[in-house]
Formats: sequence, C-alpha cells, structure tokens
Amino acid sequence: MRALLYRLTPRLAPYILHLRPASMGIVFVQVSVGFLLANGLRFGSGQLWRWLLGYVVWAVFLHGGTLALNSAFDKDEGDIGYLENPPPPPRYLLHFGLGMMLAGVALASLLGWRYLLAVSACFVMSILYSVPPMRLKARAGFDLLINMIGYGGLTTYAGWAAMARPLEPPMINVFIANAFFMGGFYPLTQIYQMEEDASRGDYTLALALGRGRALLAGMLGVGLGFVFLAIEVLQRWRDMRSLGLLLGLAAWGWVLLPWYRRRAQADVAYDQRRFYHALAAGAVTDLAIILAMLPR
Repeated sequence: MRALLYRLTPRLAPYILHLRPASMGIVFVQVSVGFLLANGLRFGSGQLWRWLLGYVVWAVFLHGGTLALNSAFDKDEGDIGYLENPPPPPRYLLHFGLGMMLAGVALASLLGWRYLLAVSACFVMSILYSVPPMRLKARAGFDLLINMIGYGGLTTYAGWAAMARPLEPPMINVFIANAFFMGGFYPLTQIYQMEEDASRGDYTLALALGRGRALLAGMLGVGLGFVFLAIEVLQRWRDMRSLGLLLGLAAWGWVLLPWYRRRAQADVAYDQRRFYHALAAGAVTDLAIILAMLPR
C-alpha cells in the first residue's frame, strides 16, 4: 500500500500514512458493536447510511485526524501503533490533522446531537492529549483516562449514538466495559515504545509502572471489563449466545499470561507482536459482545 501511495500521489502519501489506515478496520468493529446493539440486523437505507457515515466520520476524520495530529508533535522515528517505519512528519501535518478533525465535527451534525456531542468531546480530548502545553499523553494517569473515555467507551457509543438512541441498556454497561478494556489495553500499546518515549521526555503510564506492573494493569483493566459484561448478561442476556464471551476471555488470557511470564526476557519485537495479538483479542471480544447482546 505504501509503495502504491507514493507512486500515485507522492506529496499526499505521508499525510495519508499518518492517518494510519491500518487502524481503521479495528475502529470499524468497535463502532459496529454500538450500531448492531442499537439496530440489530435491520439494514434499511436510513440505517445503513447512518452506520456508514458514522463510521467514516469517527474512523477517518476523528480517529485518523487525531493520530496525524499526535504524530505532528511526537515525530516518532521507530515503529508506532498501526504504522511501521513511519515517514518523517510532513510540513503541514499539524494543520492536516486538525482540519480532518474539524471536518469530522461538521459532518457529525448530520447524525443528530448525541453523535455530535460524542465527536465534539473526543475532539477536545484529542487536543488535550497531544498538544502542548497540556499534552496529557505525557502525563501518566491522564493519558489513561483520555483513552478509556475516548477510544474505549465513546468509540463503541458512537455507533449507538449514530442511530439517535438514548443512553440505555445494554449500552451503559457495554460503555463501561469497553472503557475498562481500553484501560487494560492502553499500557500494552506503550510497552514496546518505552525507550523512545523516555528519550523524548514523555512520562507515560508504562514508564511510570514499569513493564511488569503495566502488564498487571492490563490484566486488571481487561478483567474489570469482563465483570461489567457479566453484570449485563446476568441482568438481561442469560442464554447460550452469551457463552461466546468466554472466547473473548480466553483470547485475552492467551495474550497476557505468556507475555507476563516472559516480561523479564522479552525484547521490543516480542512486545510489539503481543501488542498486535492484543488487538486481535479485542476484536474477538467485540464480536462476542455482538453475538451475546444483538437484539432478539
């Protein structure tokens, strides 16, 4: 894909790559959880365009723009999430990322005030997360909170809000569960970048905790996520479909337990592979949520 982009549009290619298109499939699954829980399998023209527009606004304009804005300040030289060997940030990457997010806010108004509120909240959090002097990504604890609310709860809620549904079950517990899943996943994204973050002066959560405790924090966050899913299942979804959530739990165990056992010997390459395996475990869990709580 990279070679094709540079062949077709060499000037725009670095900007497009810093949107990290490889991440947009993961976002599609997360947004689709909210849509399917709100709408079931009804795919009339009105529902379908809301789903697609809600996904494009969230994944391409808001999520992609946020990552581009973040890269404009990070100036990473090593591999980063969803983008290996990133190109040097082009001259106007900051303006490009900010423009993408503002365009997303404008488009969000087409889907109603609930969706617009979710997009606007994430826009503000993205600025606070990446841009000095606040730059909350460099402040351990604040970085976690931003990601739990934004990439965790609100990304799933976005699909629900795109259908103009009020916040009600099962989305309340699913929102909280996904916030905790991101709370567990977030320190895992930083482990293989610890040396580069330290050299840049960013005091991330993984640096504050250290490798072993960052992995334990990951286990705690994931475990709490499954607790809230269990609460929702016991209240409203007690049938055979809910057993699929055990596959999600097993997938996370397959990722986290061997990683913790090898914490003292693991190198950067191993940590990076485990990060991508954690993405797969999250996708399995999202699919299990859909299976368990799809409206009957």
